[in-house]
Amino acid sequence: MRQDSQDAKTAPAPAAGHRRRLREKFLKGGLGGFLDYEVLEILLTLGTPRRDCRELARRLLREYKSLRSVLEADALELVKLQGLGPHNIFGLKLVREVSGRFLREKMLSKPYGRSSKEVFDFLYLSLRDAKKEKFKVLFLDAKNRIIEEKTLFEGTVDSSAVYPREIMKDALRYDASSLIFVHNHPSGDPEPSASDKKITKDLVLAARVMQLSVLDHIIIGDDRYFSFADHGLIEDFD
Repeated sequence: MRQDSQDAKTAPAPAAGHRRRLREKFLKGGLGGFLDYEVLEILLTLGTPRRDCRELARRLLREYKSLRSVLEADALELVKLQGLGPHNIFGLKLVREVSGRFLREKMLSKPYGRSSKEVFDFLYLSLRDAKKEKFKVLFLDAKNRIIEEKTLFEGTVDSSAVYPREIMKDALRYDASSLIFVHNHPSGDPEPSASDKKITKDLVLAARVMQLSVLDHIIIGDDRYFSFADHGLIEDFD
């Protein structure tokens, strides 16, 4: 395995002063006034704090075109970029994992406020890069707190793959009072298909028999989502 060239380099004093100014700027006002390459620069220096990472950050943006694309890039692809080693990649990947955990804990620490955006933020990071459709169920208690998050299956979401009876069994096992269904569209378009609507109707009707409430079915696409509840469709099925 190649050794990180940055490990052997110590940044000159001007670079050290530049990094200090970036840190002070962030602590004072967050990332609002930062350019994308400056955000990357801060993340890269998490792994190599004594190296000047400005040019490396700029090269990453030239290569991947956007901050998001850099953060979503596979580590095996990133390491091919000259000058970018495992320690730098650590900084890039750490921020995504931490943000995902933060959103999860935030969602689980309070009752669900019937906000589809909360659910989108909660599950977007885990679903946006999925190459196949994933169908998830959130089980909530009588106080609208999430008890369990479960991936029901992966593959094409259609009525033959979703078994309401199995979901209702899990709901009884967790002593759930209500349910939220979430799945992704790898195409990026979150608009529901005819099959999505049929599945939702079947699940709402099955839940009603068990005296369970379906709060929403959310389809996650590329940076956007569709909420059956927000469009009044859950009530139409109930």
